[in-house]
Amino acid sequence: MSRAHRLLDLIQVLRQHRRPIAGAVLAEDLGVSLRTVYRDIESLRAQGADIAGEAGLGYMLRPGFLLPPLMFSEEEIEALVLGSRWVSERADGMLGVAARNVLAKIGAVLPDDLKANIDASGLLIGPGEPIAARDGDLVAIRQAIRSEHKLQIGYADEHDRPTDRMIWPIALAFYDRVRVLVAWCELRGGYRHFRIDRIRTIRSDAARYPDRRARLLKAWHALQGVPEQ
Repeated sequence: MSRAHRLLDLIQVLRQHRRPIAGAVLAEDLGVSLRTVYRDIESLRAQGADIAGEAGLGYMLRPGFLLPPLMFSEEEIEALVLGSRWVSERADGMLGVAARNVLAKIGAVLPDDLKANIDASGLLIGPGEPIAARDGDLVAIRQAIRSEHKLQIGYADEHDRPTDRMIWPIALAFYDRVRVLVAWCELRGGYRHFRIDRIRTIRSDAARYPDRRARLLKAWHALQGVPEQ
């Protein structure tokens, strides 16, 4: 393994932990000596990585550090291209534009030999059936999820029976043909799943919901038995 890839792997391991991780654990995960871990941490610090901790106490990477973007493998570039192409074709318009911008920004800073892999990628997204979801609704929902704000929606069930709901949106699931909003419903007093194509009206509420989205989502994962992504 090259030193560059070893440093990248070390950053990735540190990012996976929100609490300090012992040097010995890092060494075992990376398959290197403890001395190498100590040396690599100092190298990353010299490059600007804000790594807290010291030998015997453990290490933790504080947010905000990005390695130079040349450290992508061919498989990682293909994953980025495929994912960005899917989003640009199958998500709402704003996310589609964002996905294309991401690829352009990555391509602008990659070395020439890796940059060519973006344009020449043979991984394509095939055509799919139209998705019954209005772009404006998806944008409003994504904004409410990010800001942890309530949504007032008019919803029709599978029998087209209308109800008015005040919900706490926590996640948006992208299926092949439908989009589904995961939310806590004040009317039902529990988690509910709302198909976006059945939402008749939607209005953002000024109030934040009274719990953190991360905790609500974690509880939903446990209740549904769905592995966390």
